[in-house]
Amino acid sequence: MANRYLCNLFTTRWSLTRHFGTKVLRAIELAVRDSEQQHSGELRFAIEASLDFPALLRGTTARDRAIEAFSQLRTWDTEANNGVLIYLLLSEHDIEIVADRGYTGKVTHAEWQDVCRHMKDQYSAGHFEAGSLEGIELVTQLIRRHFPRSSDDVNELPDKPVIL
Repeated sequence: MANRYLCNLFTTRWSLTRHFGTKVLRAIELAVRDSEQQHSGELRFAIEASLDFPALLRGTTARDRAIEAFSQLRTWDTEANNGVLIYLLLSEHDIEIVADRGYTGKVTHAEWQDVCRHMKDQYSAGHFEAGSLEGIELVTQLIRRHFPRSSDDVNELPDKPVIL
């Protein structure tokens, strides 16, 4: 428990911008934009440096925070209920994927976890851009399988990654 507090205390906004600078954030934005040209789903990418002390005291997990971010970013607010959030809590090296109800019974928990594992492997090696882009590509494949692009598809959510 103490380790969790220390990790969150010492991971700052500077740590985040060191790994996710302007170039990396732009690459993520372009990858999301490209992804959404291949299917009718909506993809968001959110990065948070750390949890604040009150959240830690409440026992908030990365999953809890990802679900909260899914709501705050209105990732659920799509016509076909097919929004997906990739959430990274940098301090805990935790990646969470939150998918809207349109994916229920279509994409398994194991498939989402596989994406997270690939991203974590890249991040552990210090490859933050590559890990992010690989994660986006793997999620794109899952979305495309169940929500192919339609001729009347519109971009319902911003493509730009969000720093929380």
